Amino acid sequence: MKILDKYILKKFFKTFFFVVLTLNVIVCVIDYTEKSDDFIKNNLSFNEIFFDYYVNLFVHWVSTLSPISVFIAVVFLTARLASHSEVIAILTNGISFRRFLSPFLMGATLLGGLTFLLIGWVIPKASRDKVEFEVAYLKPPFYFNERDIHMRVDDSTYMYMESYNNRIDRGYRSTIETIRDNRLYKKISGPRIEWDSAKQLWRMDKYDLYTFGSNGEETMVSGKNMEVDLHVNPKYFDNKYKLEETLTIPELNDYIKQEKLRGNVAGIGVYMNAKHERYAYPFAIIILTALGVIVSARKTRQGSGFLIAMGFVLAFVYILLVIMGRSIAQAGSLDPMLTAWLPNMLFFGITSILYYTLPK
Repeated sequence: MKILDKYILKKFFKTFFFVVLTLNVIVCVIDYTEKSDDFIKNNLSFNEIFFDYYVNLFVHWVSTLSPISVFIAVVFLTARLASHSEVIAILTNGISFRRFLSPFLMGATLLGGLTFLLIGWVIPKASRDKVEFEVAYLKPPFYFNERDIHMRVDDSTYMYMESYNNRIDRGYRSTIETIRDNRLYKKISGPRIEWDSAKQLWRMDKYDLYTFGSNGEETMVSGKNMEVDLHVNPKYFDNKYKLEETLTIPELNDYIKQEKLRGNVAGIGVYMNAKHERYAYPFAIIILTALGVIVSARKTRQGSGFLIAMGFVLAFVYILLVIMGRSIAQAGSLDPMLTAWLPNMLFFGITSILYYTLPK
């Protein structure tokens, strides 16, 4: 590693950590001003607020804002180097712009790899405490209000409920059907189905059992207190507020696979987008680092302040595209993978055009 690489990398990491600390402290202060009334209303202690919530919130925003933090840090650092004529001195000594860009990309690659490990496996576990805190103290009580619930329980069993009360773990007007080879073999209907927590089974207090023979004959038996063992439990109907933030990449893959098997294809867009975002973020760090160096390496008449301001504008454009992508993925209007990678694709195109057109 050359002296130039060490010099730039040292400044790169110092500036990055300064920007991360500054941005996240600002975010936490703003968050506190919005939620202080809720903290007082719930009579929460300082330890509960700080250690159970804000420590985890800080970690969450460190990962979420990592591409933007890197971009702002790079723009800030490179603009300062340009204003002090250090970039001109480096280039006039026979060092190409590509070689000047190398240590920035080296640092971005290291940060990208670290970010991928954190957002893929470490930070989701920390986010669980944050989400539990928000559900307990900052959000209204959760009531499952979906109607006409259809789900595939296993390879041959399908379940329907007209409604479900998550407070007492009870479903209403339920039907369980067994279908094999496109033929209905058995159907169980009942006005209520309730979870028995002691036996970890579902129980129908009244039921009608229909069986269908291969020749079209049908029999019906009515009874009381039938126990039904299904591969689904009341956790399926729990509050899924920010669930995607609390799942590691392997857990996201398992959850998406499980929902597809249950036939809930329309409801997995936000989880697919969250998974692809975690793969896209490391590349976003590298792309935005290159863009930051390119747009701020030239000494301008407006000074470094103009370049830093432009960096903030581009950073918030990126954030806006990410937020829009999440909304579009949740609505199912576009493929979740495309919405997660679209900001990277757009900014990669902008970076490539600027690299080949701007004078260096």
